[in-house]
Amino acid sequence: MAPAPTIFDESPPGTEPRVAAPEGAESQDPRVRRTRQILQQALAELLQSREFETLSVHEITDAAGVNRATFYAHYPDKFALLECMIAGRLHALLDGRGVVFDGSCNMALKGIVLGVCDFLTQSLRQGVGAKCPKANQLPPHMESAIISVVRGMLLEGIRKHPPEGAYTPELLASTASWAIYGAAREWLQTPDHPPSEQIAPAIQRLIAPILHPEG
Repeated sequence: MAPAPTIFDESPPGTEPRVAAPEGAESQDPRVRRTRQILQQALAELLQSREFETLSVHEITDAAGVNRATFYAHYPDKFALLECMIAGRLHALLDGRGVVFDGSCNMALKGIVLGVCDFLTQSLRQGVGAKCPKANQLPPHMESAIISVVRGMLLEGIRKHPPEGAYTPELLASTASWAIYGAAREWLQTPDHPPSEQIAPAIQRLIAPILHPEG
């Protein structure tokens, strides 16, 4: 049997890797989805025993069984790969619960808050933050990626119902995403904290005014 064709040809020696196409541009191609899944899974497995800062693209591609040209055809760097990995997991968690935020529904906002709380708990149980010096806290690179993913979800919804006044959707989404993550982290680090189902409504009530400011 002839070997399966590669998704992207390897760049000639001495040339710069190609810039990755936008994440959604080729998302319908099963070969592209499969390659991204392989890369994300390789990163997830490496993070079980390695710190993200110490990982190189070469180590990730070796673990995934693909070449560097293929990596750079999908992601500009390892940080983009990490963010996509987290986005896929967080979106899957929220999709499984039927959470769709359109900028106007507080129940959907509560669903995002609950999803972030549960995602943090699951990530720590899986050992992703095992090497972090502080208990019940993910490494900074994970925190930044989660905030970025939440910001993207909020921004998409806010743009469907743009607020009146001087506040831009970008400013509202950025402020709210940091607030959601900060509140969820504070909850997780609090000894004997209540279940996520109990704290989520309280955090939602704190965040709602940020997304719907007066004036």
